[in-house]
Amino acid sequence: MKLSLCLACALFLFTAVNAFSQDDPLWLRYPAISPDGQTLLFEYKGDIWSVPSAGGNAVPLTLSESYEFAPVWSHDGKWIAFASDRYGNFDVFIMPSTGGEAKRLTYHSTREVPSSFTADDKAIIFNATRQDLASHVQFPIGGMSELYSVPVTGGRISQIITTPALDATVSSTGDKIIFHDWKGYESDWRKHHTSSVTRSVWVYDLPSKKYTLLSTFKGENRNPVFDSNDNDFYYLNESSGSFNVYKSSLSHPDKSTAITHLTKHPVRFLTRSKTGTLAFSYDGELYTMKPGSEPQKVKIRIAADGRDAIERNVPVNGGMTEARLSPNGKEFAFVFRGEIFVSSIDGKMVKRITNTPEQERSVSFSPDGRSLVYAAERNNNWNVYTMSLTRKEEAYFCISTVLKETPVIATAAEEYQPAFSPDGKEVAYLEDRNALKVVNLATKQTRTVLGADKNYSYADGDQYYQWSPDSKWFLVQYGLPDRIQTPEVGLVAADGKSEVRNLTLSGYDDFQPKWSLDGKMMIWGSDREGALSQGGGAVSGDVFAMYFTKAFYDRSKLSKEELAFVKEQEDKDKKEA
Repeated sequence: MKLSLCLACALFLFTAVNAFSQDDPLWLRYPAISPDGQTLLFEYKGDIWSVPSAGGNAVPLTLSESYEFAPVWSHDGKWIAFASDRYGNFDVFIMPSTGGEAKRLTYHSTREVPSSFTADDKAIIFNATRQDLASHVQFPIGGMSELYSVPVTGGRISQIITTPALDATVSSTGDKIIFHDWKGYESDWRKHHTSSVTRSVWVYDLPSKKYTLLSTFKGENRNPVFDSNDNDFYYLNESSGSFNVYKSSLSHPDKSTAITHLTKHPVRFLTRSKTGTLAFSYDGELYTMKPGSEPQKVKIRIAADGRDAIERNVPVNGGMTEARLSPNGKEFAFVFRGEIFVSSIDGKMVKRITNTPEQERSVSFSPDGRSLVYAAERNNNWNVYTMSLTRKEEAYFCISTVLKETPVIATAAEEYQPAFSPDGKEVAYLEDRNALKVVNLATKQTRTVLGADKNYSYADGDQYYQWSPDSKWFLVQYGLPDRIQTPEVGLVAADGKSEVRNLTLSGYDDFQPKWSLDGKMMIWGSDREGALSQGGGAVSGDVFAMYFTKAFYDRSKLSKEELAFVKEQEDKDKKEA
């Protein structure tokens, strides 16, 4: 009996330990190899971990509810810097490389991310969008950061250069900084593109204050690190079709040699030790590469405490991302942390409508108030669904007992941002975030109302359309082919048989049109009359109105007294009829 109990306890402990242990975990990011090449730091699930570069058990250096990333080694290997949002936004922290107390070094309200220690290890270099120099020729843009340094002991912040310099690292002599630039808004994770905003590698000479362009490929060039001689450098380049490690030099930047030849996924987060060992992330795992050898995967085992699996009750008392009123005005639907809720207007009755690991958003009511339509992630794809009341005696979602979810449209394409037609017979939605389409709920037939060539989406929710009250038309925010990012307001038939008609014709930004309840006019926003910034762009907008019939326009011009007489006559005519 005692033996059985001991075996049971041993089995339980083994199972419990292994339940939170993971061999070869994925999504290991922001690797940083130590100067001696023996240790790798990386970010995993928002914490900084340390592991021998030969592989083994990883040890957490931070364990908190905040998010830590971008670890950087001091050149003597005694300290690390990293970014953490434990005080709200990302600040720069420093701590011993073996673990210990983390000291906060920056206190600004903007995001600050370290990229290197100075050559003498007395300061840390970091990026932040604080303040351009007055001599800077570029008009200040929020996305364009500057490069700063902060003493490792804390104290006064110094600006190094006013132009964006990302993933900046310092030469061993301390007189040069190599980095990649930032020319405009584009996702860091976009692949295979060439444009005017792709990143290039530069070197900045501190004594002469001279910039030199080092990369020639018109696509992406990123994440440069110096070799030991301070002339050669390694960087990530996408000319082979996917990011790989390349080697070039300051003396011959026109000559570049591929060091890796990986094809399926991009190489990310390049770092180098003093011994010449490279480390990077590939397909969510970490690799090292010694001079003259092939990349070697670092086999890592993470034994976590399981805190990410602990359920927590989160109060729903703020942070709603969207809300929509019901047709009768007695309840409203809202989205909180990717789930849909419905509340009575007084807030006393609230019901959770969805409970899934995926995200739901873009929720709205059907005209009769008995269904909700929304976009949801299912099987790694955005689709459109309805959730409906099933009991006739139940009229409100906030006090309902039985609900039924039904797919409206679920194909290999991304279906998003749905809306019921006012007659309740159809649902409009965006396909692949750009094309406006309609699905008939009875026949399940779909049609295109506005083609994908009329829009270009940069982020979820940046496209806009609205049904007309009679379900026959759409007001849309769209772009002309030669000015796709300068929206106009258009009118297009809901049957999909006609081209969109430009209603605003301004050349300025015209956006978010809304119908009047009777469909006789619209209001919309425009910056055509707005104040201009010093750089020429509009910084304010106004609300405009457009009438669709002359009779309604003439009526709007009546005085209060004249309108009263007209209404009196209309009422009299109705009674006599």
